[in-house]
Amino acid sequence: MTEKPVAEASAAGESGEEGLIQARREKASRVRARGQNPFANDLDVTDRASTGSLRQRFAPALLEPAHELRYDPEKVAKLAGDDLFHLVGRLMARRGFGKATFMRLRDGAGELQLFAKQDVMGAAFAALEDVDVADHIEVRGRPMVTKTGELTVELCSLRLLTKALRPLPDKWHGLSDVDLRYRRRYVDTVANPEAALALVARSAIVQGLRAFLDAEGFMEVETPTLHSVIGGAAARPFTTHHNTLDLDLYLRIAPELYLKRLLVGGFERVYEIGRCYRNEGISTRHNPEFTMLEFYMSYATYGTLMDLTEELLRSVDEALERRLEVAGHAARYQEWRAARSFTFDEPFARAPMKQAVASALERADIPFELFERMAEIALPKDAPPGPASPGAALVGEWAKKSARAKKIDWSNFRKGLGVCENDGERLFCAYEYLAEPFLAEDYRSRDGSKSVPVFVIDYPAEVSPLARRKDADPTLVDRFELFVDGRELCNAFSELNDPEDQAARFVEQVEKKTRGAEETMDYDADYVRALEHGMPPAAGFGLGVDRLVMMLACQPSIRDVIAFPLLRPEAV
Repeated sequence: MTEKPVAEASAAGESGEEGLIQARREKASRVRARGQNPFANDLDVTDRASTGSLRQRFAPALLEPAHELRYDPEKVAKLAGDDLFHLVGRLMARRGFGKATFMRLRDGAGELQLFAKQDVMGAAFAALEDVDVADHIEVRGRPMVTKTGELTVELCSLRLLTKALRPLPDKWHGLSDVDLRYRRRYVDTVANPEAALALVARSAIVQGLRAFLDAEGFMEVETPTLHSVIGGAAARPFTTHHNTLDLDLYLRIAPELYLKRLLVGGFERVYEIGRCYRNEGISTRHNPEFTMLEFYMSYATYGTLMDLTEELLRSVDEALERRLEVAGHAARYQEWRAARSFTFDEPFARAPMKQAVASALERADIPFELFERMAEIALPKDAPPGPASPGAALVGEWAKKSARAKKIDWSNFRKGLGVCENDGERLFCAYEYLAEPFLAEDYRSRDGSKSVPVFVIDYPAEVSPLARRKDADPTLVDRFELFVDGRELCNAFSELNDPEDQAARFVEQVEKKTRGAEETMDYDADYVRALEHGMPPAAGFGLGVDRLVMMLACQPSIRDVIAFPLLRPEAV
């Protein structure tokens, strides 16, 4: 248990955090009075070591089992020789016993124990009186091993680099603190190692995505985030205004149409990892500002991309494992992997949308006639959903067919059908309510212990305005969405490169907008013109990076994998 300095403990009893802050200010004043700067910036790092480099150097002295991090003192002394080690970092804990003090130092590579002894440090030992937990310090010392086998640096000198005027919180958890954690992320990631590790995982995953695509011959590019028309996806945009041009603009909802312009321009494989913005709700799975990976591949089909997607996700997971192992968190990765309710170890399932709905109906013991009677059970907009409404009796009969049928959200399913304008939209609505909620249940590993990812393929053309129609059935498109443990992760399709077909679909989107639909695209005349110059046959892919991090690092909320998630302004 960490002991508080006496001055802090006394101040805490008097006036809480303000007392602690005042006590720390007084210590900073004493440091200045000695002619030292409590906010120094004259550090010489030419000979600086890190906690990670020390552990690497002394790895041959580890005792078995190695994961317990116990060291042989004689081997450590031999490996150290007469070297003096220079470390900098944040003080995370200290416990004092008169003329001896143990501390823990944290830097970007991990933590290490320090040992300060008065008869070794001499007069320099007095500097510890003005050092608190959360301060940044500079130390020099020699490696040793404690009686418990812990690798430790015995200090010869210690200097305060930055005085932390505010202490770290003693408790940083619980429902009442969730909002505060996200607001003060700079404290959360220091006080909560799990929060910091989630962001380390994010970095590793993004690097893994880049490494895989670079190795496959893709070129990373950047495209505009300010758009003059709404395009690339069906979503509500954020709006802004350019003063000099006196031009209303939209924050991009997707980079798709610009990336495909590059295919027209002769770049065969391009990708972008960038921020996108959608003016939609906030939940544990949605943030209005999010990171998207999109890549486009000439002379490829959506079938090509299904194979590539499996390779990509496995490669990224391996990159995450390597990064955490190097950072000393191999055990944490294994915990995440064991906790996942899905597996990448087996081939991903592939299910045409209509087949997925049919299979879901069969599992729920609902007759296939539902396909033909969806218009009959649809609930028109603003119509009362009571038992007297058209189709209510039929739905009531189906809802009693099985335990699974009772779980279906029939009310919203009927409302969704009520705004559908064609068979394609009705099929998609049926999929969203009858099949998608049960994907993790329906597609399982060989031993049944975990779900397997599933590619839902062959979407209706009416809900896929940028995808290429299937040659065998023009009512459908060559498109897939990948669901991992029932959550959508990727969207991809063979690209529509017929300019006349694309122009017609843009017109349909505009007509929907005039009828009151909010999540529609504009007519992008320049993009149609680009297609008229000839875009090669191609396939395109989009992946939500935040969701991927959530899945691989077992994080319950999208806010946990975003360094600074959007929040309402703090109440004054």
